[in-house]
Amino acid sequence: MYFASRAQAGRNLAARLEKKYRYENCAVLALNDGGVVVGSQIAAQLHCVLGMLLLSEITLPRETSGIGSISVEGGFSYSADLSSGDIEELQSEYRGYIEEQKLTKLHDMNRLVGGGGLTRKDLLRGHNVILASDGLIGSSMLAAALQFLKPIKIERLIVATPFADMKALDAIHVMADEVHCLNVIDDTFELNHYFESNDIPDHETIIKTIENIILHWK
Repeated sequence: MYFASRAQAGRNLAARLEKKYRYENCAVLALNDGGVVVGSQIAAQLHCVLGMLLLSEITLPRETSGIGSISVEGGFSYSADLSSGDIEELQSEYRGYIEEQKLTKLHDMNRLVGGGGLTRKDLLRGHNVILASDGLIGSSMLAAALQFLKPIKIERLIVATPFADMKALDAIHVMADEVHCLNVIDDTFELNHYFESNDIPDHETIIKTIENIILHWK
């Protein structure tokens, strides 16, 4: 399945969620810039707030799958695909590289948001939280999101994504109460391959989309 744009994929997901969650206490939490484009369609249809959990994936040299993700608050989680033995080996062989990448990613993320976050935890407490992404490959982003949400008492955790591979789906079924995934993919292609239009705007526009979501309620 292909989509004309991320916005179209978001509208399709919103149609699935509307009947059950339109009049419930919900909050959409996007996992990346593309997730904001998808999630804004959901938030507009459900009349709920939109936030962004700014995450950055860390990969090893010459590898495509991430070994873990770090949040703008500094929380780091290894991918659920890795065993304790794998993690021990990585810490032994790549500790310096991983720590350097953490600092670099944190610096880049804080520069994007001016040192502040894009999500208020009090707006998530007691709500059905809908994690929105434009596609999930592997489990590292999900593990970081789960770590962020762990201390927050939420009602239900729902994952909404147009695409996910099997590793991501396995992780979702363990961590989430509900999943809405429109298509299962492998990780042969990057996500842009599945959209006819690469409709991710610049980061300033992304932040404005989050701040002004109420103006776009349908």
